[in-house]
Amino acid sequence: MEKLFKLSAHGTTFQKEFTAGLTTFLTMAYILAVNPGMLGSIGDGMTPGAVFTATALASAIATLVMAFAANLPIALAPGMGLNAFFTYSVVFGMGYSWQIALTAVFCEGILFIILSFFNVREAIIKAIPINLKNAVAVGIGLFIALIGLVNAGVVVGDSGTITGLGSLTSGSAMVALIGLVVMIILYVLKIPGAILIGILITTIIGIPFGVTVVPDGFSPVRFPDNPLFFQFDFSVVLSLKFFVIFFTFLFVDIFDTVGTLVGVTTQGGIINKQGEIPRVKQALLADAVGTVAGAALGTSTVTSYVESAAGVAAGGRTGLTALSTAVLFLVALFLGPIFLLVPGAATAPALVLVGFLMMKSVTGIDFSDPTEGIPSFLAIIMMPFAYSVAEGIVYGILSYVILKLVTGKVKDISLVTWVLFVIFILRFFIK
Repeated sequence: MEKLFKLSAHGTTFQKEFTAGLTTFLTMAYILAVNPGMLGSIGDGMTPGAVFTATALASAIATLVMAFAANLPIALAPGMGLNAFFTYSVVFGMGYSWQIALTAVFCEGILFIILSFFNVREAIIKAIPINLKNAVAVGIGLFIALIGLVNAGVVVGDSGTITGLGSLTSGSAMVALIGLVVMIILYVLKIPGAILIGILITTIIGIPFGVTVVPDGFSPVRFPDNPLFFQFDFSVVLSLKFFVIFFTFLFVDIFDTVGTLVGVTTQGGIINKQGEIPRVKQALLADAVGTVAGAALGTSTVTSYVESAAGVAAGGRTGLTALSTAVLFLVALFLGPIFLLVPGAATAPALVLVGFLMMKSVTGIDFSDPTEGIPSFLAIIMMPFAYSVAEGIVYGILSYVILKLVTGKVKDISLVTWVLFVIFILRFFIK
């Protein structure tokens, strides 16, 4: 392990890395329940059991590539938002079959692999100014904290104020708040594995509240269903509507992945002073391979997960963290019922605490220069408000170019940044 992942050079140990991998897995294991429920609702042969198997396998494959090729502590799985677009927009909204939707995902993944080999996405990461890189980390912190609070029912939709507080005196929200207090105390006392221990304690606390539900006849072992191997339909690939579907998958995945890589590596101190991510080409290739594998197995686009920040906060610094997470996804194929016992109320405190930890990057933003500070601010607020990492990057880059242009600081704008600006403008007209 030392030879493969260079643990001592990264100031970490096997125990830290495994704990970090387990922490990451527990914070993102909800995808094993959410994705089958969402895509499985399509029916017509796409069953929850088949999607569960595809989700676990695609996540493991992509995360293994990240572990061994990139040696980074980042896990991957079918992306939230992209699975909703797959189900509710492409299939239910546009009336396409799930086979055609999988074909769009597959084509997107193939293009991603090509773009990765030609360093296109690497150039995009390098083009993001250092202040915006710090802003992305902060924005992701707020975003995942919001995800945690929503999953636990602490923050709910409200017709009068858009969002509001849920019922905090009972159920999931109360368990999450108790768990948050426990986790913060463990963290302040510098207890090793504070986040993981907090998740486990909160899961146990949830039992008497009825939040952690152990079903009757509970069996920890479950043999997986067969995935949906190579269910593609290329009959409409030359149509304009197919291009719109393809472009949407492509756009969101590129900038979700770029944002996650920048944010998580910045938080973990892995990114260097020039704002460069080590082995970024291999990291980008991991989600491209994962997307192709996922489509071939029968699930929506695979992308890097912001919940990886929880593992980094727990001490993860190398690909051994990702390897641990990948192995747990494979174990989950047979022991899914055990992992699915962990409720959203137990992982919510971890996401909130990680949100706090990621806020430290705000000190690296130069707010004294409005042409740097305002784009950073917009990038930060748009991530939680638009519920999208990609949208934060879009509005950060658009405002950055406009402000540099009107203040005569055109030299600060790189060629790739100009290209991104044009692409983002055109995107508003491609519906």
